[in-house]
Amino acid sequence: MVASGTRDRAAVAAKESSAPRRNAAYRSTVGIKVVMAVTGLLFLTFLVLHMAGNLKIFFGAESFDHYAHWLRDIGAPALPHEWFLWIQRGVLTLALVGHVWAAATLALRAKRARPIGYAHRPKVQGSYAARTMRWGGVIILLFLVWHLLDLTVGTVNPVGNPATPYANVVAGFAPSRWPVTLFYVLAVVAVGFHVRHGLFSALRTLGQRTANGERWARVAALGFAILLCVGFLVVPFAVLVGWVGPA
Repeated sequence: MVASGTRDRAAVAAKESSAPRRNAAYRSTVGIKVVMAVTGLLFLTFLVLHMAGNLKIFFGAESFDHYAHWLRDIGAPALPHEWFLWIQRGVLTLALVGHVWAAATLALRAKRARPIGYAHRPKVQGSYAARTMRWGGVIILLFLVWHLLDLTVGTVNPVGNPATPYANVVAGFAPSRWPVTLFYVLAVVAVGFHVRHGLFSALRTLGQRTANGERWARVAALGFAILLCVGFLVVPFAVLVGWVGPA
């Protein structure tokens, strides 16, 4: 009886001592998920605003060029020329680093917490989602580099004149540059997969864990991702078919 009581007290003590560690790990994981959510929200906001700005190309060269020049002068005269854009790029870069770090950390923790593999079907689904996000992320990062060199810096753009953003876009998506357009399409589709997965996960985290709630969360995430993809892809498509052409 004495030995049994000693073992019980030891078990209780071990359980109590492990509780703070579990709570700390939980708080840490929640904090990482907050980083993931906040940085993801920043990117979603940027994507929606960027898409809306891109669609101004359908209002003509003058309207689009005026919008592009206005972006460079936001905050003037308090901020020097293009400072707002550089501040925005800095914030997005920090958000990208935080987002990638949070995603990698959560993935590693999930893997360590589940040393025993899933059943066959969930494992296949999980590995498919992981591959999609991983390779999609690589495509997006590579495209960002090209996109900046093409339409921001103008180094690889046939026109490359910062004074004529409309002409840069038309030249950038010209039919003769179809490989660039194809790369753009792949990157936008990859963004769509990321948005769908991330938004669905966020909605589930916010409480949509019932069967009906998950179904609506999945539909909402998919619908938003499709609208975003269409909004970005309509511009190069319009240039290809001649709806948008040289001014």
